[in-house]
Amino acid sequence: MAKQIAIVEDEAALRENYRQHLARQGYQIETYVDRPTAAAAFKSVLPDLAILDIGLGDEAEGGFELCRELRNQSATLPIIFLTARDDDIDAISGLRLGADDYLTKDISLQNLSARIAALFRRMDAMQNKGAETDIMRRGPLSIDINQMRASYHEEPLDLTLTEFWILHSLARYPGHVKNRDQLMSEANIVVDDSTITSHIKRMRKKFESIDNGFNAIETVYGMGYRWNNP
Repeated sequence: MAKQIAIVEDEAALRENYRQHLARQGYQIETYVDRPTAAAAFKSVLPDLAILDIGLGDEAEGGFELCRELRNQSATLPIIFLTARDDDIDAISGLRLGADDYLTKDISLQNLSARIAALFRRMDAMQNKGAETDIMRRGPLSIDINQMRASYHEEPLDLTLTEFWILHSLARYPGHVKNRDQLMSEANIVVDDSTITSHIKRMRKKFESIDNGFNAIETVYGMGYRWNNP
């Protein structure tokens, strides 16, 4: 069955351009012009992936609000911001809300397709690990790949799809430094350096909400990151 992608974009020409391109890639596309229409549809059924603009009609930050609503419905739904707003503050805000990627509209359609395909490959990889029953434990950290869930000190971590795979990549070999290229490869994502940094910061805050002394994710300056067992 074809993957369903929802595009929430208020500019008709862009919306149709994205729809046609992604439909040619074999995806089933649903488009929405504003947040209320999209939110109502998502309450009935979630897409397999959502592409959101930030400014939607009269709502300057409608996309941010929609992302927040989607994350409340699903921690693992892949979400991409595709926007003309290239300010670092907007990008950080989008990632903090739980988006998996933040792209600007000058990106090529081919690159957009590659980002989408990478997210779907991760979802498929997770679903195909049904035979793997072992739970990875690293001190107080527990990672269940079957359920795509993680906990720390037996408290659940509300991780996005991207955060889950980055954490899995780091914790798989404690003490080993993973540079950004390795994290992208092992987490099967295609993002820039600043996006990886934002995901790491967001993950740390989630751990710190459980343990304010958390320091297991270490930044090795000039090299990357590593997981150190507490």
